[in-house]
Amino acid sequence: MRFTILALCLALGLSAQIKAPSDEASLREGLKLYQFHCSFCHGKGDDGMAANLVTPNLVHAPTDASLVNIIRNGIPGSDMPPALGMSDQEMLMVAGYVRSLGRTAPTSIAGDKAKGKALYMGKGGCAGCHMIDGKGGRSGPDLTLIGAMRSPSNLRTSIVDPNAAMVGGWSMVHLTLKSGQKVSGIRLNEDNFHVSLRDNKGKIQTIAKADTTKIDRDLTRSSMPAYGKVFNEDEMTDLIAYLFSLRGAL
Repeated sequence: MRFTILALCLALGLSAQIKAPSDEASLREGLKLYQFHCSFCHGKGDDGMAANLVTPNLVHAPTDASLVNIIRNGIPGSDMPPALGMSDQEMLMVAGYVRSLGRTAPTSIAGDKAKGKALYMGKGGCAGCHMIDGKGGRSGPDLTLIGAMRSPSNLRTSIVDPNAAMVGGWSMVHLTLKSGQKVSGIRLNEDNFHVSLRDNKGKIQTIAKADTTKIDRDLTRSSMPAYGKVFNEDEMTDLIAYLFSLRGAL
């Protein structure tokens, strides 16, 4: 295990000792490193399939120390992997560049949030699958902090073409039981002997593979339907304005 000043500060929780650089030379180098290591998932920061970085408040990284820790170790249970091949100084420069993106973050976008909320609750039927502040369905991702995690362009893509913006951990599985019954739901876990899923009523089931005759996994298809033809352009703008405003207490 590497033993460095940065590792020691992280281990001891000395957050104040870790500061991401903000000078021009470090930001230029941070951009190069970001483009090589991070842009495949995060794009330019607000147009990738991973978390939106063009925000002053990163959900998982409120401090420079926590940001460096995420770059260094990833986020367990998510699609964010640990950094490979970066020195401590390089990770600090990447953190500095990411922080610079937040300093140019938009504070508002076009659209009427109130109208967007009405569309979310009504015409879109979104609350049947998604939860906000503990209220709503559980067959889709929790949207309480979605505005801090996704950019407006990413939100639009998720609504128009959900398969292009798949969220890890939300793929579907379809089982045919020996009895002939068919069971479908969000694939929660799977091992050599069992499949655990959450059905469309929110009920969690664990089914033995020995009791099935067929298992189909939709690892690249979202359970969410495409809404590109459901909303007109003005409605889409309003809906995105509402979703982008969901930032919790940040």
